[in-house]
Amino acid sequence: MTFIAKSFGVAAIVATSALCAFGAQAQEPAQNDGLNGTLWLQTSVEYKTTAISVYAGATRLLEAAIGDHSWTAALEQDGNYMSKPPAVILDVDETVLDNSKYQAWVVTESTHYSSKTWAKFVHDMVSTPTPGALEFTKAAAAKGVEVFYVSNRKAPEETPTIENLKKYGFPYADEKHVMLRGEVEAWGSNKTPRRKAVADDYRVIMQFGDNFGDFTDEIDGSIAERLEVMDKYATYWGERWFMLPNPSYGSWEEAAFGGDWKKSSEVRRQDKLNAMDPWAGPGE
Repeated sequence: MTFIAKSFGVAAIVATSALCAFGAQAQEPAQNDGLNGTLWLQTSVEYKTTAISVYAGATRLLEAAIGDHSWTAALEQDGNYMSKPPAVILDVDETVLDNSKYQAWVVTESTHYSSKTWAKFVHDMVSTPTPGALEFTKAAAAKGVEVFYVSNRKAPEETPTIENLKKYGFPYADEKHVMLRGEVEAWGSNKTPRRKAVADDYRVIMQFGDNFGDFTDEIDGSIAERLEVMDKYATYWGERWFMLPNPSYGSWEEAAFGGDWKKSSEVRRQDKLNAMDPWAGPGE
């Protein structure tokens, strides 16, 4: 009887351990706000065809933009630009180079962005071309248009950025044309001084980005205020300004919580929920 009882006890312990192990295996992955957006960027044909379409549309407009000397895409362009040689300005991250590997690492490791890990990622030079970007920049260069890469990567990241661009054959991947934050004292996170530096010597015919700040510094404000600025430049979109989709990060996110990153992640998430306009539901 004692033997049976002991055997039963061992069996119960084994069964309980097996159930615990199964429960651990069956546990759902931790929730992460970036999962769907990053998955979409990395795997969907919807993203790839959207990016290709943006660049294809711009390519079709190149001849007209080059030929019309009154054509400019830079708000910083002065009044004496018509005789200047043509140039285009492109952001780098999620516009020219796809960094979704970093975002995927953030999601799968249940961590967050930091300048330290981002710098290591940049130095690994594993970013790949955004669909359509290489073809467009080559087409522009072939028509005599200089290509400038205006990015908020930091100055110490210039060499790996240039090498990453060169690896895929992007034209004008050099110190003159890759303009990073902090390379000049006046070059902060706002891009107006760098756009102006290009516009001083060139007629900027097109600009590309994945964030509102890649086109204008009028980006800080509520969701409604940002929409007003978007409408203010309605004639630029799709002709002079070309926006690439980025559902992973950007100034659009902080507009929902007033740009206050000191708020806890829970409060920021609630602010985002409050900013949405949901359906009332099916009722009874």
